[in-house]
Parts: sequence; structure tokens; C-alpha cells
Amino acid sequence: MFVRSILAMSLSCIFAGSAIAASTAEQSLNPQQIKDIAIEDPIDPLAVNNSAEQASSEAKITPQEQQDLNQASETLDNLQNTEDETAAIGTAPSSTTTTESPSTASKGSWSLASLNNAQWSENIGRGQFPVYARAHVMLNNAHASPGAIDGSSGKNTLKAIASFQQMNGLKPTGTLTKETWDALIAKQGSKPAYVEYTITAADLKGPYAKSIPGDYALQAKMPGLYYTRVSEMLGEKFHMDENFLKKINPKATFNKVGEKIIVTSVRNQLPEDIHLIVAHKGAKQLYLFNSNNKMIASFPATIGSSDTPSPTGTYKVTGVAPNPWYSYSPSNFVQGKNLKPLSLPPGPNGPVGNIWIGLSKKSFGIHGTPNPSAISKTASHGCIRLTNWDANDLGKKVRSGVTVKFLE
Repeated sequence: MFVRSILAMSLSCIFAGSAIAASTAEQSLNPQQIKDIAIEDPIDPLAVNNSAEQASSEAKITPQEQQDLNQASETLDNLQNTEDETAAIGTAPSSTTTTESPSTASKGSWSLASLNNAQWSENIGRGQFPVYARAHVMLNNAHASPGAIDGSSGKNTLKAIASFQQMNGLKPTGTLTKETWDALIAKQGSKPAYVEYTITAADLKGPYAKSIPGDYALQAKMPGLYYTRVSEMLGEKFHMDENFLKKINPKATFNKVGEKIIVTSVRNQLPEDIHLIVAHKGAKQLYLFNSNNKMIASFPATIGSSDTPSPTGTYKVTGVAPNPWYSYSPSNFVQGKNLKPLSLPPGPNGPVGNIWIGLSKKSFGIHGTPNPSAISKTASHGCIRLTNWDANDLGKKVRSGVTVKFLE
């Protein structure tokens, strides 16, 4: 199956040693690893393409692939129709309990024991509680990502619960019922949700940047868009919101070798059989299906914006670029006062995080972000933005030729 080059090459020869584009003659079983290469901002999706360009950007799919897409779309329509977007995450409050007054069973300290022994109760309500902190880890490990783990109720938690329910034969309401909690506990097994971690010399070594300026022109002059502090790095390593990491470790300095802190015990591997990816714009979610058309994973996602919406239609994965350079072009959008093209160095705090999964739609892809806690809550420049860890997990397992469908 033929594929197109996924990355722009205009500035890469200046800032990168060598570049290898995805082959147009042969599609490999695994995505090509494209290193030290510049990727381009998304093109204006509202621009009018000529017929030849339009034909080349839309992926040709087989009748079987179309059938799989139709079935997956029906599954997601049913999921969206059954999700209770007003749910307080826990079961509906009784006449004597409000969502603002959670039961005492859901409260607790942020100690290791409290986090690992938190238990479900009726009428949990909205808020930040150990029971949600434990649920977030179990959802993450069951491939229903809640995004940045922060122990709070909210839309990303609701969507993760609904995805877990869908994948495990439960009614996908997004409510953390006793049945759902028991299923999560069964999946997690004896593995603790939180563990003690000892900060190492390697953790402190970095490299780290003193700060990341907002101006792209200043970012372009930096050797790398690195983490700026140890707590930021550890937050991403353990799929955690940085402020939540600090909350459960109130006495930690994060600058001493040998210092012990509480962190999550999370998985970093997705299932192997990724057959279809659906980017649902309305739900702000990315869903993965296997070759049996069963949902196997989901992630909260930022998908386009009103100014630069993501494309519509069906495309193919064409390759994966870890740690990409980023080519800024003012012809796509103007950042600050920058009216000339720029090339920004790689790093987790770059505009596309530390990985790029290219699509057959020129300059569009799935990528990471420098702001994981904002995923699904802000807008992107047309692409599909995930947390760095979710994007990296996907990049390790996705294959060239996998179909990507955008749904409204």
C-alpha cells in the first residue's frame, strides 16, 4: 500500500544531520523511525485543495476497512448516547447526600496506605479524593487513560470510566458504580496503585532548561526544549499531574539523591493489535480498535479548534518520528511577532512534545504536548494532541497503514 511522506523537509537540512522520509514505494509492517527531522505546522485545513491534492490526502480504504469503520462508529455513537455527562462520577446522590458533600468513605489522607486502600462508596461526589486517585491508576493500567492523574473527578475521568465500561462489557455511563469498581480491582489484581520511589542521580542530572520562553524565536535558540525541573519530569514519567505529585509529597524537595516519594505504579505498554484509530472531535477522545473491531484503548485528546479545525475523513498512519524538530511557519498561524520561519529543537516541552505520528494528510499528525494537564481542555492547531506518555505508548505500537478516522 502506498504512503506519502509525513514530514516537511524545508528546514531540516539546516538544523539536523540527516533525514529519512517515509518511503513512497513500500509500506513497512512497523512505522518508520524518523530521527532528527523537522516537522511542519499543520496546513490551514480550510484552504481549498485542488482535486489531485485532495485525492492524494484522503486514504483509500478497502470494503472491509469501511465495514470496520462503520461498526466502530456505531459503537462510539452508542457510547456517547449512554454517557451521563452530568454524572458526579460516583453513583447518583440520595436525598440526604449532595455531590458537594461526599461520604466520609471517599475522604482520606494522601499517604501511601490511604491511596492503596481507598475504597468505593455510595455517592462519592465531585472532588479530589484518594478513591479517584486509585481509580485513575487502575483505569490507566486497563488502557482507559484519564490523562494526567490528579485524583479528581471531571470529564477526563468520566470518559475514561465510560471507555473502561465499554471495553469490559458494562453499560458505558461514565459513573463509577460498584460493579465498575470491582471490575477495576479485578483487572489490577494484587499490584498496588501507588509505590515508593527513590530519586536517583540520573533524575537530577537532566538535562534541564532554566525556563521555556513563550516566544518561538527564543525557543529556536535553545539547545533543547527540556524539562525545567525534576518534579515536572517525574510527573510525566509516572503519568501524573505535577501539582498532584507535589500534593501527595508535601515534604519532598525533589532535589536530593535518595529522597523517597510516592508515585503511581503505571503501565507503559499498549496492546499489540492496533487496527483502527478513531479521533472523536465531540468527545475529545482518541479510541483504538483491534482487528476484531473491539475497543482496546482510549485517550483524552485535544483535536483541532474553531480557528484551525482538524481535517475530516479517513487517513493512514505513515510513520513515527521520536524527538522531532518543529518547523514554525507564519503562513499557517502567527505566534507572537514571529513573521519568519523558525526551527525549534526537540524536547518534551516543544510544541508537539517528544513524538510525532504522521498521517497521510500532509503536515497533520498525532503528537505529544508540553502541557499534559490541559489535554482535552484546550485547542490545538488542527492535529491530535495527547499527553506525551500516551503519545509515546501509541508510537511504540502503531503500525504504518493503520486507518485513522475523524468523527464529529
